[in-house]
Amino acid sequence: MEKFTKVTGVAAPLMRQNVDTDLIIRIERLVDNTGRKGLGAHCFEQLRLRPDGSENPDVVFNQAPYRDAPIILAADNFGCGSSREGAVWALMGMGVKAVIAPSYGDIFYNNCFQNGLLPVVLPLAEVERLAEETRAAPGNARVTVDLETCTVVSPTGRTIAFQVDGRRQHAMLNGLDDIAQTMSRQDEIAAWQAADKATRPWVWL
Repeated sequence: MEKFTKVTGVAAPLMRQNVDTDLIIRIERLVDNTGRKGLGAHCFEQLRLRPDGSENPDVVFNQAPYRDAPIILAADNFGCGSSREGAVWALMGMGVKAVIAPSYGDIFYNNCFQNGLLPVVLPLAEVERLAEETRAAPGNARVTVDLETCTVVSPTGRTIAFQVDGRRQHAMLNGLDDIAQTMSRQDEIAAWQAADKATRPWVWL
């Protein structure tokens, strides 16, 4: 997993509630041999594309200031719906590094940390204000999400604090998924195994 420390860039305001994982990536894209790295091209295709395959210019991701935006602003319950790790892979394939929303689907939220995409939780009013600041100067507005200091810096320079579990913060800052976190304690594991073999040798036959 890549380390996450800080990202600065345009924030795409997708201010709608209940953006589910099927909207982020359609299930058939996960079974048609697209591959994990190829999912980005299909992220939000139900929004971005018209039935004839052409781009919908009314969708924020197709508008010049927000193309390839590394940050998404959203309303409540982002990533709800089915358990689909591919939704996180698709977002990351599209270049998204962080999402800022008031709440998330529980499984999606956990999958973000497992893959290095940072889900920031802020009150809806604060996210809406970030969206307003972004729309006010779309070509120049930049948002910074800093995991080391747990702060978001708005396009006008406001600093907003957010909270994240300390264990997850450490894991993302160091690029550690669950397996890597376990392996980082390999000496302790080996010591426990040696002690257990001495105490209960029959278990290790």
